[in-house]
Amino acid sequence: METKTAKMLDGKALAEKIHKQLAATIAELKPKIGRPPGLAVLMVGDNPASAAYVRNKEKACAKVGITSFGKHFPTDTTLTELEAVIAQLNQDEQVDGILVQLPLPGHLDSIALLHQIEPDKDADGLHPVNLGRLVRGEAGLRSCTPAGVMRLLEEYKISLEGKQAVVVGRSILVGKPMALMLLEANATVTIAHSRSQDLKTITQNADILIAAAGLPGLITADMVKPGAVVVDVGINRLTDSSGKSHLVGDIDFAATARVAEYLTPVPGGIGPMTVAMLLQNTVSSYLRATNH
Repeated sequence: METKTAKMLDGKALAEKIHKQLAATIAELKPKIGRPPGLAVLMVGDNPASAAYVRNKEKACAKVGITSFGKHFPTDTTLTELEAVIAQLNQDEQVDGILVQLPLPGHLDSIALLHQIEPDKDADGLHPVNLGRLVRGEAGLRSCTPAGVMRLLEEYKISLEGKQAVVVGRSILVGKPMALMLLEANATVTIAHSRSQDLKTITQNADILIAAAGLPGLITADMVKPGAVVVDVGINRLTDSSGKSHLVGDIDFAATARVAEYLTPVPGGIGPMTVAMLLQNTVSSYLRATNH
């Protein structure tokens, strides 16, 4: 008997395609506008995972022709100092996108900092004004990870209209904006989370299942409806007995691949799409700022 295996939703390949499109747009417009797009990534402290993410973002910027205005601050930097830097970047006409790399050291209020960013330069799409625009269905910068999920589903021509979509996770980064974007695409949306009773019954109803809880192995194959589209947003670093670390998602990948119709790998699924959408947001801000 032949074992069925899910088709992979290849975020890495789509991200490459988006990078090429953005590079072409920038190459065409830069001579007319007289400058490239600019992205400022602010990092505080020396969290190794954050440092790796920032390096990835800067490499991706270089690849498409976006100038990086990255700034790295010592752990003991004060909120006032950072607010002054953001105020300066808000005024800087070379900078189209600003993002604060999270998590921040404990003494800093990430929400207070986020509020300081000019909404039209909010490359992460997390400012209350941009979230409000999403709720109202207005144009605005969208949160990168859920926007990446939507773009990937669109690439594979996966219809969402009228489908039952379940989002597991309710963070402001992914879960809440994800649910709103699915709703905008006419899906019927349920948000589940760690306190939901009988999670299995909820997820088994999902035509589209999106796991974004940050809990490795949370979703097992018996929780997945046969033929569902399963998107794994979780990125969890696990260390095995020999001390080697590897990345896993929130979904039991091998077993779910035998049940689902479509599945995203970790790594290589939503991670690259998040960075691609960050670049897309920066270029969108650039086009708006220069009336193109």
